[in-house]
Amino acid sequence: MGALGGRTVLVTGATSGLGHESARLLVGAGARVLGTGRDPSRVPPGVEPVALDLADLDSVRAVAAEVRERTGDRLDVLMNNAGVMGVPPAVTIDGFERQIATNHLGHAALTWLLLPALRNGPASRIVVVSSLAHRGGGLDVDDLHFQRRAYRPGTAYSQSKLANLLFAAELDRRLRGESTIAVAAHPGMTDTDLLGASLRARGAGWLARPVNLLTTQRIGIGVLPQLFAAVGPVEGGAYVGPRFEVRGHPAPARRSAAARDLSLAARLWDVTIAETGIRPDL
Repeated sequence: MGALGGRTVLVTGATSGLGHESARLLVGAGARVLGTGRDPSRVPPGVEPVALDLADLDSVRAVAAEVRERTGDRLDVLMNNAGVMGVPPAVTIDGFERQIATNHLGHAALTWLLLPALRNGPASRIVVVSSLAHRGGGLDVDDLHFQRRAYRPGTAYSQSKLANLLFAAELDRRLRGESTIAVAAHPGMTDTDLLGASLRARGAGWLARPVNLLTTQRIGIGVLPQLFAAVGPVEGGAYVGPRFEVRGHPAPARRSAAARDLSLAARLWDVTIAETGIRPDL
């Protein structure tokens, strides 16, 4: 039995990239791992597949109920890893812009719905995976879906990643005094298919491989910050990234000024409740 024997982990987006590698390594360390994806057959060996579309709140609600039942209502780590990046404009079944729906709203809803199971896990953790792109600005809590602004794929992605950091900070603040903590992480520049999926959606998939080769670190290093956030010695509210921001082993990461804005975090929290229709017990 590995070092994580007896612990149960849910990893979103476990079918590729950082989520796939996280799930694989957590299984290797002895954890019971449930991994989500729109095509859950692609999770690593040893991972229990869970079909989830984060851009569909009905799917999120159904999966939260399923996970609580399958785990006996106890979860030690929730790793909110899944994401889409830089996609063309699209509206989800719930009427949301696709990137904010997948990267933030779906994960927030899943987190809130799984709180009872997390509270039953001693010293449980919620890990929210953000990005260096959170520094791009663009978060408008009154226009999350670009109904009044011109849609730009990069701005929409940056907005969703800033939302991740603000959500993690507000979540941890509200959990103070409980045994559950919230921690954020980012992988720096890492060789995953996130860029490839974004470029393919815009008809330029051929660029992904050369760009990744020139600018990124291997996935075995890039995955370490979120694994450290999940099982390493960190305090609630921490933000973990590569030592040199774009690459390197885990170290404290830097937030933008907007990501440290507590009033913005509180406003986003309230808007997220209104958008998802879920009111957390916090």
